[in-house]
This record gives sequence, structure tokens and C-alpha cells, in this order.
Amino acid sequence: MVQQSSLGDGSSVADVLHERYAGRLPAALEDLAGPEHGSVELPLHIAWSGLRTYDLDRPRQRMGFYRTVLAEGQRADIARFLNRDLLLAQWPVMRTMISRHVREAWEAAFPELEHQPSAAA
Repeated sequence: MVQQSSLGDGSSVADVLHERYAGRLPAALEDLAGPEHGSVELPLHIAWSGLRTYDLDRPRQRMGFYRTVLAEGQRADIARFLNRDLLLAQWPVMRTMISRHVREAWEAAFPELEHQPSAAA
């Protein structure tokens, strides 16, 4: 039997993670004003290990870029680096590549993400 960890205040780790990621979300997907093309360098507080510069015209690098920003970026970073149209287009694949806590926070806030048709990365 798997037991869900809880913190001293009765909150589960899952609750804390969900709250952390939900607190980073933009008010609306329209706030995502990031680039659609070209090379983008992430700051160290987001990409603190590994690749920092991504070519958004290369699908695998773009997917890695989005995964990194979704997991590590703060609200201002998410608005600055992510693009609404690219997020919507990539979401059907992206949602399978990110943590459950990130996915659930985004889909709870933006139900239109759950209903995106599958598309190629």
C-alpha cells in the first residue's frame, strides 16, 4: 500500500506542490507573450543545470524549453518565455512529459488545455 506523505500542518506533499505551481500561473493564457521562433537563452534561476539556450524552431529543443520553464519558472518567467499559441499546440504531447502536479495546476486553471486535439510536436 502506498501512503501519501503529509506535512505537519496536515497538507499533503501533493497539495503543497499543486499550490506552488498554481501560484505561478498567469491570469490568462493571453498573458503568455513569449517568442515563437529563434534562439532563447534562459536565466540561471530557471535553467540551473544543463542546456540554457534553446532553438525554438527545433521541436525537441522547444519541448525541452517548455518543460523547463513550466517546472522552474516563476509567474513573470512564464509570461515572458512561453507563447500562448505554441503552448496550446504542444499541450497534448507536453502534458504527458511534465509532472502530474504541473499538468493538474495548468488544466484546472485553463480547462481549454484539456480539450486540445493531439498534434505533432
